[in-house]
Amino acid sequence: MKEFRNKAIISCLVALILVAGAITCATIVTTGLVRIKSSRTSIIVTGSAKQQITSDLIVWTGSFNTKAKNLHDAYTQLEENRDVVTKYLKDQGLSEDDFVFSSINTMINYVLNDYGNYTNEIDEYDLSQSVTITSKDIDKITDISRNATELLEQGVAFQSNAPQYFYTKLAEAKVAMLAEATKDARKRAEMIAENAGSRLGNLTYADMGVMQITPLYSNEISDYGINDTYSLEKEITAVVHCTFEIEK
Repeated sequence: MKEFRNKAIISCLVALILVAGAITCATIVTTGLVRIKSSRTSIIVTGSAKQQITSDLIVWTGSFNTKAKNLHDAYTQLEENRDVVTKYLKDQGLSEDDFVFSSINTMINYVLNDYGNYTNEIDEYDLSQSVTITSKDIDKITDISRNATELLEQGVAFQSNAPQYFYTKLAEAKVAMLAEATKDARKRAEMIAENAGSRLGNLTYADMGVMQITPLYSNEISDYGINDTYSLEKEITAVVHCTFEIEK
């Protein structure tokens, strides 16, 4: 009986030793993991790239309208004005394939009573239409947009809107600029790591910021990005946020 009791005590001691050993090993392994994790430092930097571009596409829109007491008369006058606009654009060296007329917009103006309230009586019909030109001949269309008010002398109530300028190779430019912005981020990170006595490791994460397309020499910026369409000469700014490993 005494021998059995001694064996039981020995078994318990062995079990306790094994448990203690396991806890010690776990502590060592855990400590090792923490050291490994803490030794792998990362750095977040922002890189940027700028490029000047010249727009290669212009979109210009002008509009005209007529008013008459009778809807038929208003439509007839609008047709006559459209013919005048068409002739004017052709005289500028354009063909009918170069411009597009929109559908006709019709507004009805009602008579006001003595109290300033609208009645059900129709005062006049106001019909309007726009013409749009999309072209790569930027100089010609810009001149037309500036001189189109000459139509006023021909009896057409014409309004010329400011032209919009676009860069058709913007998608390709964005890809190239993002690559340049990433290179810029790496250079910045290398300088920081070198000054800290460390070595730059791999790129682990990259986040593209918003594109800023602004007029040349503009300092305008927006968290949502800017896409200027009213300047012929523009500047694109690309931003990339990169995370690099730092190896000690």
